[in-house]
Amino acid sequence: MHFSCAGSICVYRCYSPGGRLPEQFQFYKDTAGMLIFRCLKNVYNENIWTILFIMTFNKEDFTKVRENDRILSDSLLENYKAWLKESEKSTRTVQKYGYYLNLFQSFLGGEQVTKQRVLCWKEELKERFSPGTVNGALAALNGLFRFCGWEDLQVRFLKVGRQTFCQARRELTRNEYIRLVRAARNEGDERLALVLQTICSTGIRISELSGITVEAVRARAAKIECKGKIRTVFLPTELCQLLNFYAQKMQICAGPVFVTRRGKPLDRSNVWRDMKKLSEKARVDQEKIFPHNLRHLFARMYYSQEKDLLRLADILGHSDINTTRVYTIESGENHIRQLEQLGLVVEQYNRISLSL
Repeated sequence: MHFSCAGSICVYRCYSPGGRLPEQFQFYKDTAGMLIFRCLKNVYNENIWTILFIMTFNKEDFTKVRENDRILSDSLLENYKAWLKESEKSTRTVQKYGYYLNLFQSFLGGEQVTKQRVLCWKEELKERFSPGTVNGALAALNGLFRFCGWEDLQVRFLKVGRQTFCQARRELTRNEYIRLVRAARNEGDERLALVLQTICSTGIRISELSGITVEAVRARAAKIECKGKIRTVFLPTELCQLLNFYAQKMQICAGPVFVTRRGKPLDRSNVWRDMKKLSEKARVDQEKIFPHNLRHLFARMYYSQEKDLLRLADILGHSDINTTRVYTIESGENHIRQLEQLGLVVEQYNRISLSL
């Protein structure tokens, strides 16, 4: 609920499941003796009521009363997630927001949602997660607050400086990628070997894997829809040959090439689990093994060869080129090699004087 005043006129905004006038409104009317002026439904969210009335009671008393309905219930979270789906948010976004909001709900332990508790949770997140993850959680929380009309509870995001280099321990190299593909083949997992090559040779997201269909393989191009945008992803000839042979072998005549035993498209969890199993055989640190890292490897390889950031942004499906910059960041090791090739350190370690 959001509350604002201008003289004796008050604006009261509150969330009510099912679009009904909130039950507590009758309570306020009876106890505070307010005169209703107008009731409006939010045009963006039918569960939000905006109530204008003439205030005839003490503002501090109203402040105490208005906080009594700020409980993060299961039904409220379900309604919010349903609204996100109706707003055409991606399945991944809905799942991610739900995860963060469940964390916040556990943190509250059934207590009221207050600005102080929100700030305490923000501090706890900063101790446990990276700045990017913290901002993702805060985005989920602020979105819920806007949905409920609790704008006064919104918090600021962390300011994150632009990264110059990525952590070497998380950078997947081309040689490590090749070892992962070979390990999958050696383990007899042809599907996984092809999934790795499909993601890494095209730069698609793991959530877009279902867009690689038999029809797309024949056309050597896939129409990928993600985040409300549709883009064309071209498939290398060698990849099409491999996928066509695999589809024929598995008797997949139409639809997604990569499916489970029950015929459903592979999802993130399927691929993630199978990739992690390759760590020991491929001699690759598990911290480097996750589907999205293959997309980053594609971006680095493409940029190192073409040096065309705008074109890479189109290929990856990015609206903001600054997002693409993150994908092209390398570890500091390559930068160190470039510095050493400059030859500007002219003294030797053993302090032997230079002969001029």
